[in-house]
Amino acid sequence: MATDEELLTRSVTDASAFEPLVERHSRVLHGYFARRAPDAADDLLAEAWLRAYAGRHTYQASRGPARAWLFGVARNVLAAHWRGRERAPGSVAVLAGEPSSDPWHAVDQRLDAAAVAPLMRQILAELPAVERELLLLVAWEQLSPTEAATVVGVPAGTARSRLHRARTRLRAALGPAAPLSLTGDLA
Repeated sequence: MATDEELLTRSVTDASAFEPLVERHSRVLHGYFARRAPDAADDLLAEAWLRAYAGRHTYQASRGPARAWLFGVARNVLAAHWRGRERAPGSVAVLAGEPSSDPWHAVDQRLDAAAVAPLMRQILAELPAVERELLLLVAWEQLSPTEAATVVGVPAGTARSRLHRARTRLRAALGPAAPLSLTGDLA
C-alpha cells in the first residue's frame, strides 16, 4: 500500500492517486472543522479538499508528512472562513466591533472535562495562539508535535518547547483534574 507522501506526490501526474488520500483523511479533517466551526464543517471540508487538490503540486516531502500538509491546508481554509465571517455585513463581530476569528468561546461547550471547563477555558484562552493551536492539534487531531509544527509553520524543536510550556501551565493549574489528552506525559 502506498504511503500518503507517495500518493500526494504521484497525484501531480496521476489524479486518481489523490482519491485514497480523501478516503484516509476526510474523517479526521472533518473532526478538525467540526470542533472549530461546527455550523460550516461540511463546507469547509469540501473547500479544503478542493484547495489541497489544486495545490498538490506544492507539496514537498522534505518539509514534512502529507498529513501535516493537509492539516496546514485545513488551517488556512478555516482562517479564511473566520476572516470572511468578520467581514460579513451584519455579523456579530462587525456590529460589536470585535473580531470573530478563532471563536474560542465555543470550544468549552465541547470539552469532555465539563467539571473543569471554566478553568480550562481560561487557561487555554491565556495561552499564546500558536501554543494553543499546537496543543489542540496534538490533543484533538492526534498529530505528532513535528506534524503540528509543520501545520503552524514553526521548527519542530520550537513546537516541542511551546507544547511542553503549554502542558506545564495546564497541569499546574488543573492538577489531578487535568485531562491527559491535553496535558500529555511531561516526563
